[in-house]
Amino acid sequence: MPDYIAALDQGTTSSKCIIFDQNGNPLSSAQQEHRQIFPRPGWVEHDPMEIWENSLAVILRALKDSRLSVQDLSGLGITNQRETAVAWSKITGKAICNAIVWQDTRTDQICQELAGEQGQDRYRSRVGLPLSTYFSGPKMAWILREVPGARDLADRGELLLGTIDSWLVWNLTGGIKGGLHLTDVSNASRTMLMDLNHLKWDKDILAEFGIPEGTLPEIRSSSEIYGLATDSLNGLQIAGILGDQQAALFGQTCFDPGDAKNTYGTGCFLLLNSGQRPTPSQHGLLTTLAYKIGDSKAVYALEGSVAITGALVQWLRDNLGLISSSAEVEELAEQVDDNGGIYFVPAFSGLFAPYWQSTARGVIAGLTRYITKAHLARAVLEATAYQTREILEAMEKDARIKLNSLKVDGGMVSNQLLMTFQADILNVPVIRPTITETTALGAAYAAGLAVGFWKSLVELREYWKEGQRWVPTMREDVREAYFKGWKKAVARSMDWVD
Repeated sequence: MPDYIAALDQGTTSSKCIIFDQNGNPLSSAQQEHRQIFPRPGWVEHDPMEIWENSLAVILRALKDSRLSVQDLSGLGITNQRETAVAWSKITGKAICNAIVWQDTRTDQICQELAGEQGQDRYRSRVGLPLSTYFSGPKMAWILREVPGARDLADRGELLLGTIDSWLVWNLTGGIKGGLHLTDVSNASRTMLMDLNHLKWDKDILAEFGIPEGTLPEIRSSSEIYGLATDSLNGLQIAGILGDQQAALFGQTCFDPGDAKNTYGTGCFLLLNSGQRPTPSQHGLLTTLAYKIGDSKAVYALEGSVAITGALVQWLRDNLGLISSSAEVEELAEQVDDNGGIYFVPAFSGLFAPYWQSTARGVIAGLTRYITKAHLARAVLEATAYQTREILEAMEKDARIKLNSLKVDGGMVSNQLLMTFQADILNVPVIRPTITETTALGAAYAAGLAVGFWKSLVELREYWKEGQRWVPTMREDVREAYFKGWKKAVARSMDWVD
């Protein structure tokens, strides 16, 4: 068997390929950003063809940099930004419009129409999700309504709809020359269209959304050999698919009920393994699929999603120009001892968990003439920690357990100030693994299990090693005063849009 396995991590801002060895250590990686397209306020788009071309390019570059060939890889796992919707013609292979990104809020009216008198929880008992612009089902309904020619293509059986994983697999396996149209349970569970218990598209919901089932991908497990790549990757086994946050949960080896992780990226996503039955949330969380390994029973999770965390640092850099690189935010924030009394609620596209308020908008509260750009930078970082605490508290209520630590990963975990404050505001230790690329690692693990590169979950758990631990030191009265200020600021952000 070849000695390596690859993972394609297609994220919100970039595509990355990492090649791992038998011990789960990265051998080489390649990464490429793609454009963020904002045609109107609240609209966020990506170019699907750019994403596909970048994805293929980073796989080939990672192979070249490691001096390996396709034959040296046992398989490829794919992980992706989950709720972003793509629509393309299976005749031409071209997308019929830009991908609608998970942060996009254009489907607010559709969600309100579907909610009707029954409210945003109309489908929650079947799909585990509230009606929200966040999820890809309403985006697909919007495409069929609003994109010229989309409905006609669907009626002729020529339109394919899916999330980014489906778009990539279809192209990798031949595209118009027999490409496979499929997805896994973790991505399907983020559409609002899949029955959580039966792991099938819900025909009644499809009818109400106006989405023909024939346009959608086949739902498969997260770990199996789906097919072979063609062209420049000819013969490579595509063997794992996981939505990015589920992949991070898997990469953190959170295989037991009660295990939890938080990923700090463009957004922030806290997932808790809830076992082999879906756990309904009473506190604003999402009930979702964690993973399904081959023929084994599906594993479920509770999730709290925050739309804007790392993206807020990018906003500070790109929109305000207060920093020239994302790494500078920590240096700037360290120039002051506290936030100076200001709070930044980044509800740029509404508030996600636990509020689910699409009419909220971002606010900076508590401004005085004392405030400097250093205080603003600190408030930007602290916003991530406060939002994580809100989700963790909701999760403990739903799962009826008290977490005694939190595993963390993602780009922002290199920020020492943020991780220190996170431990302080949560009052639990925060633990980072030695390998922080856990999203890609989870996809590699899923593929590796399918092809026999790794034998079991027990073996995978042996590879997890603690890299750094932050322990809380903040006084209780200080902690609660900070959090009280945050809650007041959140209240100011509500109902901004009529």
